[in-house]
Formats: sequence, C-alpha cells, structure tokens
Amino acid sequence: MLSSVDFSGRPFHFIGIGGIGMSALAYVLLDRELPVSGSDLRSSHITERLRSLGAQIFIGQDASNLESYRVRSQVAQPVAAGANVVTLPPLVHQDLGHQDLPQVICSTAINSANPEYRAALELGCTIFHRSDLLAALIREYRSIAVAGTHGKTTTSSMISYMLYNANLDPTVIVGGEVKAWQGNARIGHGEYLVAEADESDGSLVKFAPYIGIVTNAELDHPDHYSNLDQVVETFQTFANQCQVTIGSIDCETVRDRIKPSITYSLDPTTQADYTVDQIHYQGDGTTARVWERGQVLGEINLQVLGQHNLSNALAAIAVGRLIGLEFSTIASTIAPFEGARRRFEHRGNFNDILFIDDYAHHPSELRVTLEAARLQASKQVPHRRVVAIFQPHRYSRTQTFLAEFAESFGYADVVILSDIYSAGEANPGDISGQILADLVATYHSCVHYQPSLSAMGDFLNKLLMPGDLAIFLGAGNLNQIIPDVMAAQQRVEKAAS
Repeated sequence: MLSSVDFSGRPFHFIGIGGIGMSALAYVLLDRELPVSGSDLRSSHITERLRSLGAQIFIGQDASNLESYRVRSQVAQPVAAGANVVTLPPLVHQDLGHQDLPQVICSTAINSANPEYRAALELGCTIFHRSDLLAALIREYRSIAVAGTHGKTTTSSMISYMLYNANLDPTVIVGGEVKAWQGNARIGHGEYLVAEADESDGSLVKFAPYIGIVTNAELDHPDHYSNLDQVVETFQTFANQCQVTIGSIDCETVRDRIKPSITYSLDPTTQADYTVDQIHYQGDGTTARVWERGQVLGEINLQVLGQHNLSNALAAIAVGRLIGLEFSTIASTIAPFEGARRRFEHRGNFNDILFIDDYAHHPSELRVTLEAARLQASKQVPHRRVVAIFQPHRYSRTQTFLAEFAESFGYADVVILSDIYSAGEANPGDISGQILADLVATYHSCVHYQPSLSAMGDFLNKLLMPGDLAIFLGAGNLNQIIPDVMAAQQRVEKAAS
C-alpha cells in the first residue's frame, strides 16, 4: 500500500464527490489531467460542473461504481480438430494490479457501512482521507491555510480574491463558491495556494503551510471533541507546523494559548500588529482606518457587513503585507469582495421581501450574522423586520449549546425554528427543535416552530410581508425551500401589479 498521494497519473475516485470540500479537490486534479471519478447521493450543479470537465460521475454510493476497475479477460480454449469456431469460457473477473487501482478519497462522513467504501477495501485500493489529499497539495505551493472555528470560508475567499485581483494568480481550495471564479476552487499558475483548513474532525494537524491563520477557537463539534482543551491542542499543533502564524487576539483563546506570531484586533488598545479605528458599520458596508504596528496604513471600504467581516479583512491585510503587497493594492483589491455563497448571500427581492441565505449554525455565528442583518435592515425607512428562519444542525451541537442558542436571536424581530438536521447522527430522543424553540421563547417574544420544511414553507408564505428581511440560517438543507418561498412572493407581487 502507498503511504502518500500519487500525482503521477494513477486515477482518483471520490466517495461523496459533490461535497463542497471534496469537489474543490476533484477540480484541481481534473485540471492536472488526472483521471477522476466519483459518486454522490444526488446530482447537483457541482457534480454537473465536474462531469463537464471530464469526471465520471455516479449517482448513488454503490459497490458497482468501482466495477470498472476490474477487467474481464476472455481466454480461448482448445477445440476439436477441424472445427471452425472457438468456444469461450464464462467471463471471469480478474483484479487489476495495484498501480491501476484508483486512489479512493473519502471524507469523515464516509464509514465502514458504506458499500462503496467496503468495495474499495475489497479491491485493495489505497484509501485517503480528504485532508491527506489537501495536505499533499499544500506541500506543493507557498500555501496560505485559513483555520478557525468561525470565518474560515469568508477569510480564505477574501485572501484568494485579494491575490487574484493583485495578479498573483493563486490556486484556491475553499469551502464556499465565489462569484469571481464561479466555484469553490480555482486553478492558478502563481506560487500561492489558499486553502480552507477545517478542524472539525482533527485533520487540521496534517497541514504545514507557509502561512497559517487562526481566526478564533471555540468548541463547535462536540461530536468529535469532548472539550475546548482538545480543540486548542489541534490548533496548537497546526500553528506549530506553520512557518508564520497569524491570529486574532480578540479571541482570548487564540491570544493566550495559540500565541500567533503576527496578531490582529479590532481593539487598538491591544497593541496588535494590525488594528483599526474610525470604524463605521453601515447597512451597505464598513469603513475603517487601518494601523500597522503603530503606523497608519490608510482606509479600507468593505462591501461585506459587520465587525466579524472587518476582523476577517484584517487577517487578509496581514497576509497581504507579509507577502509584500502595498496597502493601496490590498485596499483596492478587497473592496469589491461580496463574500462567498451562503455567507450572507442575497438570493432575491420579491414583493419587497429581501431573501438572504447564510451558513451560520453556531450560537456565535448566529449572533454576528443577525447583527449584520439588523444593520442591513436599518437602511430602510421604516426599518425592515428581521425574520430569522433557523434549522439547528446536529443533535450533539444543539444539545451542547442549548442555552447559548436560546440567547442568540436578540437581533431578530421574528424567529422561526425547524426540527434538527441530523447530519447523519442518531436521534438521542431527548432533544428536538421544539425543545429549542420553547427555550428561545423564554428570551424572545415572537418565536414559532415548524416541524418540517414543507410546513415551514407554508407558514412563511402566510407570515412574510412586504418590507421584511428574511434570513435563512443553518448548515443543513433549509435553503432548499428558498426558491419556492420566493416564487410564492413573486406571484403575490405580480397579482398586485
């Protein structure tokens, strides 16, 4: 069995190729003209894009997806003298040599119960975790890896966007789709690779980039970590493997336990290497004056909203300065950045209702995202009503942060919760969306619970009114109902015109 990823021409097969992280890796391999195949449970615009680039895509995760990696041999048997036909024996399967078998790439979501995974084991395929492939790619570039409990996708996308607009032609592997390159990956020919580095399953410790960024550190994945100390150990190992570590010291855990070599903060009194003052948070963006080690660099203007995105911008500025960019170049290249898909993504405006889709699924993320929604709602006169529609993600996370979730909706006028999206976890029976909704109602005066997405859609069609800002929150499948809800409001709009 090989111990490292082989880029010399052996094929790759992805179990779960349509995932946001897996598909980005497949995209990079396809650009290298390597044979790529993969499966997913359903077709999507992501799988269709990969298919158009030459990947063989299977819908459904079945053992038969690997059947093409067995060959059939036909052997002629001797026949009686004078015969003019050859009788062939039954076709038999013959295992390919190891070098011809695919390198199978899996995420943590794939386990031994998966029939396609079991077939890969039986064939003798080399099996790698998704992070092994990403780590191998990181080693090939002057890499910038963005880690942290929150803000990874936006920060890595913003850095990528900065390098792209500065004509540094980066390769990009991130966890969100960016409009500038129409996807979650980009192939560049420059020396830099920007990658989102996920800590959720502990695989962060495999990465050793040139620059590592830690945006913050909290417990977010109680299905993998028992406590914050275990999370911190993972980040510490990652930080120690980076040539340079950049981190936000607004997070006490990063400041005291990660101890980055380059620091940034929204608070000038912290004496961070990069900080800001003269901050103006508005409904259409943010402006601030940026300082570098006690010297004024200049002003930035951001389209993305809220203090969390100003913090993300400071991380990008620190990276830009470290690699030698002038501040004027940094400021001009990040100014047009609109964010990644599902990060405060504007989906449409129908019947004067603004629809926003956001991936927020942790109490800290809900608070800052709804604060940004409140900023945007304040642009209107009279102010828009902020309607927060939230789908809890994972039983383990909901149970662990039940009290924190209950207090996370202060910036919303109306809160509607669905039942919990399991993400493959078994239902323990002692936690539900209704329980969370009841607890939220002890802190908020207008809370509703809808047990299914179909019920949620029907309820929203009755509840929403012109002027609302409807923000859909969660990492599950809640956003699937957005097109239908928008279509219903569009019909109302047309009927009234």
